[in-house]
Amino acid sequence: LCVCLCDRCLGIPVRSSSLPLFSDAMPAPTQLFFPLIRNCELSRIYGTACYCHHKHLCCPSPYVPQSRLRYAPHPAYATFCRPKDSWWQYTQGRRYASTPQRFYLTPPQVNSILKANEYSFKVPEFDGKNVSSVLGFDSNQLPANAPIEDRRSAATCLQTRGMLLGVFDGHAGCACSQAVSERLFYYIAVSLLPHETLLEIENAVESGRALLPILQWHKHPNDYFSKEASKLYFNSLRTYWQELIDLNTGESTDIDVKEALINAFKRLDNDISLEAQVGDPNSFLNYLVLRVAFSGATACVAHVDGVDLHVANTGDSRAMLGVQEEDGSWSAVTLSNDHNAQNERELERLKLEHPKNEAKSVVKQDRLLGLLMPFRAFGDVKFKWSIDLQKRVIESGPDQLNDNEYTKFIPPNYYTPPYLTAEPEVTYHRLRPQDKFLVLATDGLWETMHRQDVVRIVGEYLTGMHHQQPIAVGGYKVTLGQMHGLLTERRAKMSSVFEDQNAATHLIRHAVGNNEFGAVDHERLSKMLSLPEELARMYRDDITIIVVQFNSHVVGAYQNQE
Repeated sequence: LCVCLCDRCLGIPVRSSSLPLFSDAMPAPTQLFFPLIRNCELSRIYGTACYCHHKHLCCPSPYVPQSRLRYAPHPAYATFCRPKDSWWQYTQGRRYASTPQRFYLTPPQVNSILKANEYSFKVPEFDGKNVSSVLGFDSNQLPANAPIEDRRSAATCLQTRGMLLGVFDGHAGCACSQAVSERLFYYIAVSLLPHETLLEIENAVESGRALLPILQWHKHPNDYFSKEASKLYFNSLRTYWQELIDLNTGESTDIDVKEALINAFKRLDNDISLEAQVGDPNSFLNYLVLRVAFSGATACVAHVDGVDLHVANTGDSRAMLGVQEEDGSWSAVTLSNDHNAQNERELERLKLEHPKNEAKSVVKQDRLLGLLMPFRAFGDVKFKWSIDLQKRVIESGPDQLNDNEYTKFIPPNYYTPPYLTAEPEVTYHRLRPQDKFLVLATDGLWETMHRQDVVRIVGEYLTGMHHQQPIAVGGYKVTLGQMHGLLTERRAKMSSVFEDQNAATHLIRHAVGNNEFGAVDHERLSKMLSLPEELARMYRDDITIIVVQFNSHVVGAYQNQE
């Protein structure tokens, strides 16, 4: 029996027996591990039982549902754990009570964890160009990976109109999602700029004058930017706008937002790939650009300008519109499509892009080449570069890259790359007065909650109007006393619903703490938030949410003008 402790693994004990060590039910691991945590034994047992040779690699574990992992475990890049001592020796060294004591976080402790990364921004009614259709937004993140692989961004376009908001879900590390969250909005903003403004910016750089600000960022203090890579990123962006200047003679003034979004996504992904191929004389930057390119990230970005809403999506994060019907009820309108095996059009697209003899191998077990869950993503050059290019870059790269079994591993049936693209699918929606809000979230939310529940919970939170539904017990045998308890709990919940000042926080509270009856269970919430880092990823993914609230009066005024 051994334990893998690498930061891409889950710290779950592994044994050769086919019997599961833990059941899928929540109480089992909690009851097993909380006594160890209280007695300070867990870290001692884990820390001395085994060690791993390589970090950032995925270990195959039968106890973690593979649907929760971006990369499917594969023997060729598995981490190997070597037991140093007998697990039995440590477990027998101290006897524990047969009935473990219960341990719960207090409500203030739960709130402290949930609110640690929350951020809110209220948009001025008049931004100097037009009356904004956005009232403001709330955002929040709850990590499951350590460190968190999700990122978020929000900014106001200063040289054009509108706001940009996005969520980014990283895999194989956070390097790619971090880079995309810093850079993508600049590429979009530049793509939207008219020819004259691009010339003005280029002339300012040439003459050494101060540049026109392009974006006003709205960031939580934890949302950092990489200072070390800022010059490299700026030079790549400048090359892009220089090419736009050369391509555009200034004759056409109409800019297609959809085309601008697609070009920005594709160009940034191309620059990520090119920077990794060229390298950098600075050893730190050289390793950074390679980490960015070999990891990956999905992106879901919204551009809101008046009543014009564009959503550009690459991967399996989602954008959901909250619509309030005439009777006050809520309905969900999906504004993005998941790019995975559940999307028949994506499956067909992949098969058409490769020879017929690869039809059975391009997607296996609902994963790209049997490994990657999203079919579109930034980075992930292992699914884009030729085998020769991969080997050449790895061999000439730093030792950390050359010694990494994952980066050297070539996916099976890898014949006609690229298999992966960052090109987004862009959806346009014209806002109506009944469109009250937009939820952008990584798949960590959608794995735990149905879209209709998400929209209902946010809608009721924002309006304070709760349409009580009959309590559904889902086939459970409920006594009269239990039903009375459920009704009492629901009444108490009504009085405390506004303890959250942030809609995204309120949604995360439900996503993590909802019980089988759809109510927030403090005991369950406490258990989920108390799980050690090594176990949290077993039960959920990182969750990142942005809730954008629209100004119905302004949206209605736009309609009346037309």
